[in-house]
Amino acid sequence: MNDIAKLIRRFVAILLLSTLLVIVLNIVLLAVISASQTSNGRPWTTAQKTAEALQKTEAGYVLSGELSDLLDKENAWAVYIDNDTLEVRWHTANLPDTIPMHYTICDIARLTRGYIDDYPTYTGEAPDGLVVVGYPKDRYWKHMSPSWDYDFIKNMPYTVVIVIGINVLLIFLIYMTANSRLLKSIRPITNGIQALPSGEPVNVREKGLLCNLAAKINQTSDILQRQKRDLQRKETARANWISGVSHDIRTPLSMVMGYAGQIEDNENLPESERKKAQIIRRQSEKMKNLINDLNLASKLEYHMQPFHKEPVNLVAAARQSAVDFMNLDMEEKYPLTWNTSETLTACIITGDKELLQRAIGNIITNARTHNPQGCAIFVQVKQCGPDAQVIIEDNGAGVTDEMLKKLRTTPHYMMSDSGTGEPRHGLGLLIVQQIAAAHNGTVTFGHSSHGGFLVTMTFPLSNPK
Repeated sequence: MNDIAKLIRRFVAILLLSTLLVIVLNIVLLAVISASQTSNGRPWTTAQKTAEALQKTEAGYVLSGELSDLLDKENAWAVYIDNDTLEVRWHTANLPDTIPMHYTICDIARLTRGYIDDYPTYTGEAPDGLVVVGYPKDRYWKHMSPSWDYDFIKNMPYTVVIVIGINVLLIFLIYMTANSRLLKSIRPITNGIQALPSGEPVNVREKGLLCNLAAKINQTSDILQRQKRDLQRKETARANWISGVSHDIRTPLSMVMGYAGQIEDNENLPESERKKAQIIRRQSEKMKNLINDLNLASKLEYHMQPFHKEPVNLVAAARQSAVDFMNLDMEEKYPLTWNTSETLTACIITGDKELLQRAIGNIITNARTHNPQGCAIFVQVKQCGPDAQVIIEDNGAGVTDEMLKKLRTTPHYMMSDSGTGEPRHGLGLLIVQQIAAAHNGTVTFGHSSHGGFLVTMTFPLSNPK
């Protein structure tokens, strides 16, 4: 709807601008035409100049050469009428034969405002007489009754404004009427385009001036719906495949782990064989954990994982995860330090306790996985305004800036950007991000102040103070 309003405003702006330009252009053209029509002087001015240039001499009346040339150029003639006798005392050489040489008062009045024998005439005051200048019959048209009401002249500016306003309104109505069909066609088109990103089916009526565009939008919607259905089928098949493989592989993997454990514990076997069995058991445990992570990641991605919401003390959940890790660190290669303030005993959030502990455990395990030579791990929970944070860092090998950028921007753990086919980052961190998102939280990665890797999870508190 905003796009339609914007389009209408643009149309109106173009209309108003066009109207303004037309009005200005008309005024300029009128001024230019008027100036061209009066470039040689108004006929009344020419008549007055002729009267002033007419000189009385002993030999009679003489007109200056400049005015004579001007009259010849205009193809005009002139006569001088004496005030006392009303007789023509002087005239130009080109005076037509039909022009009378004697006039009455009525004749003077008639020629002043009109014509002599259809010649438009104009008068100018001369000493003791009147100069009359006549022009060709087809040169000027004279208004015979030039009379204007004073109120009309006084209100002329308002009249001009009203006339311009009526013209603008008329142009606007014509414009809107002419484009109403286009606007009616545009509205469903814009609605259909805006609905396409929502993923819902779009069906625009294929009528009006833009029927071809409406048909293309409908075709696009059909293509998107087919792609959506195909993608859903593929994703469902992938999820089912992962679930099926996870289920089918657990039994034989448990048997492998069981027999490997028995061989490892058999003291009658050589030490070398028992170490091989130990390697088999540990690698089988990694496979088991990987399968569990893959299955959980798939369930979280498709919202298939049961989510039990309840008040969870994030401090207690993080402490329990830290204790579980310490109990499994039999070689004590990964000393864990609890940096949470003793005064902070509870940070209550709403979520699934098992999933939260799984996320914290994955981050701690990630530090162990990427630092086989051992490292110190630091766990801290703190409250930051309306949020609670779990901060886990180590002093191990850390990550490069390039790898850190990949961790922050890589959309999917299964994509690879190298020829080795290795995933960009492991399932553990992906699960952490998925669990945080399910709790309306966020995960950030960075460099630890201890020189290693830093992971920060942020969750909104249930009742922030």
